[in-house]
Amino acid sequence: MRTGNLQIAASWGLDGLGATEGPPVTCDWTAEGAMPPLLPWLAILALLALKPNRGWSAWWIWLPLAGLAAGWHYLQRAIEGSNTGLPNGALDVLFDVPVALVFGLAALWLLASYLGRSHRLSAFLGAWFLLLVFIVFSFAALAGWDQGVEPIMGLLDPRQFAATTGGGVMAVPLLVPLALLALVVAAAMLLGGLACRGRDGRFRLCAWLFLSLVAVWVALAAALHFLCPTALLLNMEFGPLLFLGLFMALFTFAMLLPFLILSSASPFFRQRLKALLRVTPETPPLMAPLPAAA
Repeated sequence: MRTGNLQIAASWGLDGLGATEGPPVTCDWTAEGAMPPLLPWLAILALLALKPNRGWSAWWIWLPLAGLAAGWHYLQRAIEGSNTGLPNGALDVLFDVPVALVFGLAALWLLASYLGRSHRLSAFLGAWFLLLVFIVFSFAALAGWDQGVEPIMGLLDPRQFAATTGGGVMAVPLLVPLALLALVVAAAMLLGGLACRGRDGRFRLCAWLFLSLVAVWVALAAALHFLCPTALLLNMEFGPLLFLGLFMALFTFAMLLPFLILSSASPFFRQRLKALLRVTPETPPLMAPLPAAA
């Protein structure tokens, strides 16, 4: 039995001087299982069963996915052992965000063949939606359904809105950075594809993608600088926001780099990256025919 009502009562031996047990408190209890954290991995496994991914070349996606997930796991354990003063619950939620982004990127690479068939703007919107769905799904599964999906779905259900508004409002701030990460990656791929359109050099693709990430994050920092005094009545200096934007650009590119390396080493995923950026291989210059021998 994983769910039910749990009664908790405080008791103390008073040697006949009064009641030895207080009134019980009943609360809903759910046992923590191992299945929700496995759901993002199972989702990637399901994507590998799609027709465009039926081949051993597609299974190389596990290399950057498992490497990044393991790296963030051991980094979290190292920080927890260094007595930073942060509660473990806060660290868990903080480190679930980049891991969720990794699952979103893996799904994007596996579904890139479908996005490459549409118009550039439609591909951008499709990439944003796909990243958003997989990042939110992975974050909810890693952080716990009670902290992720249930409060958010309660906001969308009019019958349970009054009872779940508090939990849903607490979950909304967690969705904002996830939606921003999805938007930034999709926008950077759109700008990077426009910048290197018709040219598919490996270094050129990585360089333009990094510059696009910097441009998008700096633009978001500038938007916050101008919008925060109006919306939040806060006067925020642009310097710290610019530093945060540059840091986030480096962080996002570090998350993308293993997938870019995989795309550089694997012809299968190189075509997926070209589909995401909508670039075509450079055509060699036309050679004039040699004159016929006299």
